[in-house]
Amino acid sequence: MATAEEPPLDEIQWRSPPIAQGMGGIHTNTVLPYFYESPYFDRTSNNAILSSQALYNPSMFHIIATREAFEGRLRTMAGLEFMVTHDPSNSGQNINNSGVWVIRKQTRRKRQGQEDEITPLSSYFVVGESVYMAPSVGNILRGRLLSTVTSLTKFLATASSLPIFTPSLGYTYVPPVAKPVSTAGSLQATQTSKESTPLPDTQASLKSTKASQLSEKSPLPDLRGTSLLADSFALSNIYGTEYMDENPLVGEPGSFILQKSREAAAQAHAQAQSQSQLQSQSTIKSAVPVKPSAPPIPAPIKTEGLPPEVRKGVKAGEKTPVTLGAGAKRRKKSRVATTTPK
Repeated sequence: MATAEEPPLDEIQWRSPPIAQGMGGIHTNTVLPYFYESPYFDRTSNNAILSSQALYNPSMFHIIATREAFEGRLRTMAGLEFMVTHDPSNSGQNINNSGVWVIRKQTRRKRQGQEDEITPLSSYFVVGESVYMAPSVGNILRGRLLSTVTSLTKFLATASSLPIFTPSLGYTYVPPVAKPVSTAGSLQATQTSKESTPLPDTQASLKSTKASQLSEKSPLPDLRGTSLLADSFALSNIYGTEYMDENPLVGEPGSFILQKSREAAAQAHAQAQSQSQLQSQSTIKSAVPVKPSAPPIPAPIKTEGLPPEVRKGVKAGEKTPVTLGAGAKRRKKSRVATTTPK
């Protein structure tokens, strides 16, 4: 059994050219004795017990002379054994150093009236003079999963640095190609006047031409255009009814004026001034005390043209309403004639 210091048996390779040459090469009759010298062999197996008995008992020497006789005797025993399950040679006596021999470690249990029950434990390969142990299914799956996770980790670490973000194009994996800017063109652009400043439509056209040139040079123009179109539709659906500035621009390029905003500011300033004046007037009026007004002097009563009875009833300095037709003569009441019966 492998200790903590020694590597596992399925990770080592064993070979011994001197032993192979002393046996006359690896063939069907020497493959098992050559395997006995490797660290994979178990000294408590039936192979070791039968070999040691045949070496010291001449009557059993014919058992170890050929592999067929040795394996036939092993089939009559129960317990741990090593059997050759694959023989690459066409004839049992020919030497074959390039083939692959398969030796299986198994446990045999005898049953009365039935075939023997065989439980495989491990397999070994003999390739030329080298002996290997076949790994288990769990070790194979663990190694494959480990290699897959390692490869994915390296790929993600490499791919994380590939995306490039730009406000105009978003995330891309292909860097945009920039045109070389000449010094003469830059000087001419700085010396231009306001009159030659392009309008917003021309700037949009220039941007569209530059974007088309970049898309022609990039290897993935269709995917980039599709992503930009999808982003535009999404933004229009979300912010279609919102505007950053609804004030129209008035003026020439280079000296634009927000017309509505200026008029609104002037109106607000005028309203603020009028309100401040009203407040100042109200404060002044509240500060000056108000004197109580004297009662009005009644006008003298005109008694001219009135009858004497009316004049007597009016006191001096008393105000009475003037009636229309006061100067007219009063009508005398008629008396009712009374008659006596005869």
